[in-house]
Amino acid sequence: MAARHQAEQESEEEEEQQKRKASAAGQKEQEVQKGLSFKCLRSFRHKISGDNWRRQQDPGLEAVSKEPEEKKIALELLETEQAYVNRLHLLDQVFYTELMKEAKNGKTVPEDVVKMIFSNISSIYQFHAKFFLPELQKRMENWSSHPRIGDMIQKLAPFLKMYGEYVKNFNKAVELITIWTEKSLPFQELIADIQKRKVCANLTLQHHMLEPVQRIPRYELLLKDYIQKLPPESPDRNDAEKALEMIFMVAKHSNTAIAEMERLQNLWEVYQRLGLEDDIVDPSNELIKEGPVQKISTRNNSTSEKYLFLFNNMLLYCVPKVIQVGAEFQVRLRIDMDGMKVQELNDMQFPHTFLVSGKQRTLELQARSGEEMNAWIKAFQDAIDRKEKRSESFKMVVRGLETGNPTLKTEELGCRAPQWVRDNLVTMCMRCKEPFNAIMRRRHHCRACGYVVCARCSEHKVKLQYDGNRLNRVCQECYVFLMGHVVLEDQEWKHKGILEKGAAEISGRSLLCSSLQLLDKNGKGGMRGWFVIPWDDPLVLYIYAAPQDVRAHTSIPLLGYQVRDLPQGKAQHLFQLAQSQQVYTFLADTEELKQRWMRIMARCAAGIIHPEESEDVDSCSAAE
Repeated sequence: MAARHQAEQESEEEEEQQKRKASAAGQKEQEVQKGLSFKCLRSFRHKISGDNWRRQQDPGLEAVSKEPEEKKIALELLETEQAYVNRLHLLDQVFYTELMKEAKNGKTVPEDVVKMIFSNISSIYQFHAKFFLPELQKRMENWSSHPRIGDMIQKLAPFLKMYGEYVKNFNKAVELITIWTEKSLPFQELIADIQKRKVCANLTLQHHMLEPVQRIPRYELLLKDYIQKLPPESPDRNDAEKALEMIFMVAKHSNTAIAEMERLQNLWEVYQRLGLEDDIVDPSNELIKEGPVQKISTRNNSTSEKYLFLFNNMLLYCVPKVIQVGAEFQVRLRIDMDGMKVQELNDMQFPHTFLVSGKQRTLELQARSGEEMNAWIKAFQDAIDRKEKRSESFKMVVRGLETGNPTLKTEELGCRAPQWVRDNLVTMCMRCKEPFNAIMRRRHHCRACGYVVCARCSEHKVKLQYDGNRLNRVCQECYVFLMGHVVLEDQEWKHKGILEKGAAEISGRSLLCSSLQLLDKNGKGGMRGWFVIPWDDPLVLYIYAAPQDVRAHTSIPLLGYQVRDLPQGKAQHLFQLAQSQQVYTFLADTEELKQRWMRIMARCAAGIIHPEESEDVDSCSAAE
């Protein structure tokens, strides 16, 4: 009983082992079928180098060795051409014919699928079987009286351009074979039956289909060898060189087809990741760069992950989908390349940031490193230059935070999306200069100029060209300008009070500017703000609540004050301005910043106001 049980167990194990072997063999065959793709097209040129693809001559053909070298190569061309025509006969008259016959009977796959798999293989076969091979055979039969093949190849070479269509279709053909092999059992069985025949030499359909892709480079190599072996005085040299040049152009045509096929394949894969949206699927597009970035929010001063696809004619601003069903990304915004501009931003809070300004939208984006930021800027600039066909650098529409408020040229107002001023950079309306609060005076953005304004100063709506002529909220000044009553520059005649100097405007041309904290009389707390000593008004220290405020909170005349250094305690960097009974105590972020403020304040308090009188004039950007 035990012996019988053991025998049954051994039998079951043997059956399981055989199943595993059969499964592994099937998997290997499937991998072979799927493995023929772009790798074949990219690598076959290297495999056809030198003589490694040529057939080894039979040792019994020693008599041929006495023939001229150029005739040996011509004979080799004839021999390989005969073998090639046999391969074409297998593809066209066997595989294609039998598959099409079954397709017409409705037993395997649709007829259109078979035609797509074999492309123009029938035309290629007819050309070589009825023209190229017969002409080559006649030349070799008459070699003793007419030793030349260059003129014949030169005459027929233009017809080889038909290979471009076949090569371009090759990857799609291999993909269709794989799909329908899994999908249709009759299709799979018919191909397997043909592959078992002796004429197939134990090679798959895909391997036979690769032969036409390799044929043109082989012609090129053989012709090069043929020309090298020709005597200098040979009458065939001139025609052979012209034929080689034509073959080279045909090979280049095929290589271009391969490159174009790969470009379209890569482009299609990108479109699939984007969900195949109709308004972006365009075969003429070229993907230049893609990758993740951080989008800086002007509302809450935070960042969020986004993904960019930069094409030759547009930028797709996307977000990763949480549930990736059908698409990997969702397109949030499309910005056309026409009129697009890009620049680096000097932002201490968000390093590695750059600005992309388009007609539809302006984006503040943060890269993961300075190197990555530079790569993005270069990619954008190259795309812009190619689109606009110009090599000179362009002028930025949007000025960085270190040079002033982001403004648009008046002729571009409403025609392109502005850069929005961040909410946390202002504490008052940038038009009426009234302070914001959470209840009565909330922040709004003018969609024309990007300023942060209150509701009272942004009551109007205007159709903006960059937003498809839809109505958008704008400030009073932009409304007046866009409606055609008066230009923005005409407002400059209005008298400004002593504190009505924009923080960003004077920071861009200052002796020094940075964040400081002005302590109260007890030295325990106080106001933190943006402090500026203007270049053109160096005797006054202006104090703003935020770096983009258009009106100063207060000001301190510096002339006559003394600057005092206070002992550093508890890692605090303190210094004072003192005059009679008036004392101001400041807290800097670093000791270096403290020393620079003390040096500049001391000179201004002493009346040293001209740059040539001081070699230590600090700039705002340095303080930042």
